[in-house]
Amino acid sequence: MGFVDSLKIILFALKAMKEMVELSKEVDTVFLIDAPAFNLPLAKKIKEKYPNKEIIYYILPKAWAWKKDRIKKIEKYCDKQISIFPFEKQYFKQSVYFGNPLMDEITKYNTDYNKNEYISFLAGSRKTEIKFLMPIFREIATSIKEKPLLVIPPFFNEKEIPNIYGDTSNFRIERDTNNALIKSKFAFICSGTATLEASIIGTPFILVYKAKLLDYIIVSFLKFKYIGLANIILNKLGNHSMHPEFFQKNINKNSLLECKNKYDYDRFNKGVEIIRSSLKKGCSKMIATLIQAP
Repeated sequence: MGFVDSLKIILFALKAMKEMVELSKEVDTVFLIDAPAFNLPLAKKIKEKYPNKEIIYYILPKAWAWKKDRIKKIEKYCDKQISIFPFEKQYFKQSVYFGNPLMDEITKYNTDYNKNEYISFLAGSRKTEIKFLMPIFREIATSIKEKPLLVIPPFFNEKEIPNIYGDTSNFRIERDTNNALIKSKFAFICSGTATLEASIIGTPFILVYKAKLLDYIIVSFLKFKYIGLANIILNKLGNHSMHPEFFQKNINKNSLLECKNKYDYDRFNKGVEIIRSSLKKGCSKMIATLIQAP
């Protein structure tokens, strides 16, 4: 969410947490998904009030990137841990890995992207990152021979779009990320889950991200080697990165188009094969079985 934006919801979160602790009295099992800033304190409060209540945590905190102290909290307050990346077992010793949910969700692959006529632009899901990237995406859209396709998340209504995205007249609008990526020969994607979706689907792309100044300063101290999920997975598995990453100051029309023109498609295609084979399908049924287990 970003460090600044998250501050706005703290009071609401505290109220919700109090209500959810009370609601947990009526259930057999508490199933927490992602959102560690909220779910870890919630797990602690539930466990303190109801010590015998089973707590399952799915989509574990990215403690391999930062805040490693969360590992001890997960082990202390959660009875079962389910990861979504194959390398997380080395951090969460008690976790189980059944696969990644995107592998269940994605059923079609981009098998011949060179035949496609679109280039997709995904500016993210937060208003701030969208407003940062759209001026650059508009410049690129007018400089390519392919048809530009702009992916707008379905939760933005038609009245909001002009204020958030500005002029979109040069783009064809698509609301479904997977559909857009399947019919595109290339994509420019804001850092996030969509980069992993593109890696699984098989659409070559460049990751771009421009953060608020405060967020950028904080993240720069963390010294991440990569910010894209596919690149992180490959690196943790001992492989090379599969796609370029542009972050903050070096994002402009010329640098991105130059990178596209010199793109290493063989490197990307090899990465796609490794990502698909390592993430595995069928995790949803396995998780359901685990929840039902006594």
